[in-house]
Amino acid sequence: MRRFAYCKVILATSLVWVMLDMFILLYFSECNKCDDKKERGLPGRQDTLTRPRDGPGEGGKPVVIPKDNQEKMKEMFKINQFNLMASEMIALNRSLPDVRLEGCKNKLYPDNLPRTSVVIVFHNEAWSTLLRTVHSVIDRSPHTLLEEIVLVDDASERDFLKRPLEQYVRRLEVPVRVVRMEQRSGLIRARLKGASLSTGQVITFLDAHCECTTGWLEPLLARIKQDKSTVVCPIIDVISDDTFEYMAGSDMTYGGFNWKLNFRWYPVPQREMDRRKGDRTLPVRTPTMAGGLFSIDRDYFQEIGTYDAGMDIWGGENLEISFRIWQCGVTKVDYGDITSRTGLRQKLQCKPFSWYLENVYPDSQIPRHYYSLGEIRNVETNQCLDNMARKENEKVGIFNCHGMGGNQVFSYTANKEIRTDDLCLDVSKLNGPVMMLKCHHLKGNQLWDYDPVKLSLIHVNSNQCLDKANEEDSQVPCVKDCTHTRSQQWLLRNVTLPEVF
Repeated sequence: MRRFAYCKVILATSLVWVMLDMFILLYFSECNKCDDKKERGLPGRQDTLTRPRDGPGEGGKPVVIPKDNQEKMKEMFKINQFNLMASEMIALNRSLPDVRLEGCKNKLYPDNLPRTSVVIVFHNEAWSTLLRTVHSVIDRSPHTLLEEIVLVDDASERDFLKRPLEQYVRRLEVPVRVVRMEQRSGLIRARLKGASLSTGQVITFLDAHCECTTGWLEPLLARIKQDKSTVVCPIIDVISDDTFEYMAGSDMTYGGFNWKLNFRWYPVPQREMDRRKGDRTLPVRTPTMAGGLFSIDRDYFQEIGTYDAGMDIWGGENLEISFRIWQCGVTKVDYGDITSRTGLRQKLQCKPFSWYLENVYPDSQIPRHYYSLGEIRNVETNQCLDNMARKENEKVGIFNCHGMGGNQVFSYTANKEIRTDDLCLDVSKLNGPVMMLKCHHLKGNQLWDYDPVKLSLIHVNSNQCLDKANEEDSQVPCVKDCTHTRSQQWLLRNVTLPEVF
């Protein structure tokens, strides 16, 4: 009897262990299934490297989303402000057209070009666009010239940009490192972090959502080998945020800026085409760079003071470093731990900004001689002229003064034009609307006299005065016969003394 009871105990114990083993086995099997689902659900994994070459987006062609997916597409668009659905349909290593000039395709470059580290900063970037950037660098760069790719995560919050990203890039044929910022630091400080940890003789900065085409790298490194103080930018092509179509950029535009310090593209001037003697394969000397993509010698980057780490938000660093590169051409100096940018300029013996405008950017639209720069305020309404972000051939506006500059910054130039950027206030008929047209510097309809005593702005051709808005259109000023009433009085910010007129 005891033996029977003893056997029952052994049997019960065995059953418990068997059930426990089965539970553990089933538990981990389910976990593996969950992990598999997570892997499959992660956007843009290995399957996007094996898609057919006639697949979506191949050859840089546009992706068209079917009508029944339009609503989902619009919702996904909000995640990164581009067509994420289209991006995830495209292979990470999609083919692209060779959009170079024929002369560029036949260029030969030295074998001993310097090696570069490619630094890419991202924050909550889409998996597909980030990895497509990385694959395009690897696939279209000679590996002998690639020291490494440094991905700087500026405190992203998306899980797939954590461990899954590190696991993915570990398998790539070029060294790729993921560097994490401890807190959100902004583009400038993140780039400085990536640059400090990189090891290549040249540092190449790229945006996190771009694609490199054939032959993109060699011309950049060749120019730096020729002159280490050269900072080189590639031609920036266009990828549609809607269809991801790849479109060739123009080699006949270069970087400039308006007098609100906004970067803008302008046609390459005739003087620069003459300097190149018609050879469009030669580099263009550009006053400023867009800032997202460029290569710079590591030592020279340190020499000129790198980026200004005090800049919190992107959008001005490209102009600031462009001015410094042009104005501060120096040999190697040991300037130590410089915290003041003014001190840095003194040590680098930088040329004044007037030199830059006269020698580097003589075709700039910035008025160098003016009587007033700032707001133009109506005495009666206390409202200010405002370009309302309108374009050429549209009416100038008038709006409540906000004191923030921007659209309410106008210059009254030495040529007696009232300008906003490269547009001048123009009146072509009596009592006509006040339009914004390209400044032609021929006076005529764009000539204005300011009387600092009566505070009137007189349109010379019509002999009428700038007046407040009509009742019919409360946001558009007009010209009327001069009555010297308060509605025709205007206060110009920081206007010069009357005798200079």
